[in-house]
Amino acid sequence: MSLNESAKRLCDQAVARAAEWNIGVATLENGGRLLDFGLAARGGLAAGACLAEICLAGKGSVALAAPNHDLWPGPTVLVQTDQPLAACMASQYAGWQISLDDYFAMGSGPMRAARGREKLFDAIGGLETAPHVVGVLETAKPPTAAVFEYIGKETKASAAGVTLCIAPTSSLAGSLQIVARSIETSLHKMHELGFDITCVESGFGTAPLPPVAADDMQAIGRTNDAVLYGGEVTLWLRAEDDALSDLVKKIPSSASRDFGQPFADIFKHYAYDFYKIDPLLFSPAVVNLMNLATGRTHRFGELQPAVLEKSFLG
Repeated sequence: MSLNESAKRLCDQAVARAAEWNIGVATLENGGRLLDFGLAARGGLAAGACLAEICLAGKGSVALAAPNHDLWPGPTVLVQTDQPLAACMASQYAGWQISLDDYFAMGSGPMRAARGREKLFDAIGGLETAPHVVGVLETAKPPTAAVFEYIGKETKASAAGVTLCIAPTSSLAGSLQIVARSIETSLHKMHELGFDITCVESGFGTAPLPPVAADDMQAIGRTNDAVLYGGEVTLWLRAEDDALSDLVKKIPSSASRDFGQPFADIFKHYAYDFYKIDPLLFSPAVVNLMNLATGRTHRFGELQPAVLEKSFLG
């Protein structure tokens, strides 16, 4: 089953349980299907877990677990996958900046694999042709019919063959699906460092679910901090131990010059210019690399409960 087929199946399940999970469902005049997980609809925990799994194209699972009280007294978001490249890089990574007229949103989901414009796919493969594509948009504004037409054209599917799932960051479902990106941030950081991530076979990640913020700007800060200062990821892979012992020190967020302050303060310092932030910041606080070839474990980083407390309560 392709990424888009798998994600569409999850979307169909969400529609079937829309009333139970507080999800809004609408069909636009051009046939495009819109699933609202937290904008006009209420959403919730089940909606958030479903949205995160759609983002992973059904190639990973997301659940809530008990808090790590030494870190933060709220639930922990767990994500795991045995298909990390497909789930996290070909689908979950927010690699499509959708800009059309006055509409803008960051696009995730397997529709990216059908579009195939990102250089990332040269390294990981996974391009596909699909009659029905699925995308996840981080947005506080619902997409118009023109957005569906644009995505349909870019992915070679008709507008009626597009399902878009939306949630603002300042919603319970939106926050949960972003915090569920702990593995993805590790893999993307490794790729940016020039490491061949195709040797990664499985991944498991945890991060605390922050309080829902009053607005998207504050929510962006809290959800980023959940991963940067409270995220821990374990990856199972096959590689040379000498390479891994050097690599593991560069993956955690502590490798960045901007590490140590809440993301909102860092963002403000750079006059809210996202691209001025050190890109090495965007990764979990702790990374464990388990070498399946030798049985050795490489670990680096440290959780930062004081920064989380300042971010979540400040």
